[in-house]
Amino acid sequence: MIRFENLSKSFWLKGRRKVVIDNLNLTLPTGTSLALLGRNGAGKSTLLSIIAGTLAPDTGRIITDGAISWPVGFGGAIHGELTGAQNCRFVARIYGVETEELMQFVRHFAELGPHFHMPVRTYSSGMKSRLSFGLSMGIKFDTYLIDEATAVGDARFNKKSRAVFHSRVKNASAIMVSHSMSQVRQFCDTGVVLNKGRLEYYPDLEEAIARHEKLVS
Repeated sequence: MIRFENLSKSFWLKGRRKVVIDNLNLTLPTGTSLALLGRNGAGKSTLLSIIAGTLAPDTGRIITDGAISWPVGFGGAIHGELTGAQNCRFVARIYGVETEELMQFVRHFAELGPHFHMPVRTYSSGMKSRLSFGLSMGIKFDTYLIDEATAVGDARFNKKSRAVFHSRVKNASAIMVSHSMSQVRQFCDTGVVLNKGRLEYYPDLEEAIARHEKLVS
């Protein structure tokens, strides 16, 4: 369960205050994969960051009864001066999981070879994505936050990533931001549309997609 209570967030843009989250009061259901839809700039990634706890709201709070991942693909989840292995150890300590178990999973999943023991700042963008995705999939969260990040690497690696993600969300919830409606249909059951700072919840995913496509047309 994730509940928004009087949640608001705004930014100053060219001397004007832009409200992206406007006094949200809504409870998202447990045990479902939910698509978070909206126009570019609507505030979807901002809302994911607030849910993850990496960005503070202006007002209000989020209440949850489970463990929530950081947004998959979020670069702030890994430290550039640390090696891939050191990032694994750090994340394991933060989230209280078995260090060696997480390291073995990420080493095998991310396919970084000797780079696993090299500083992340030397990685390509694809290698960083594989490390970040592996770290998030290596921990069993109650809710996974996905921000346009299930397509990682080449076709073979992408297929493997999707398989791991599918296995995780069988026993968890997910909130996915994606501009690909085919990807949304593949992974999600329900949807919410972020429009002018407010969330519209649709138990029927197709209704959410129709509403989203009407807004962007």
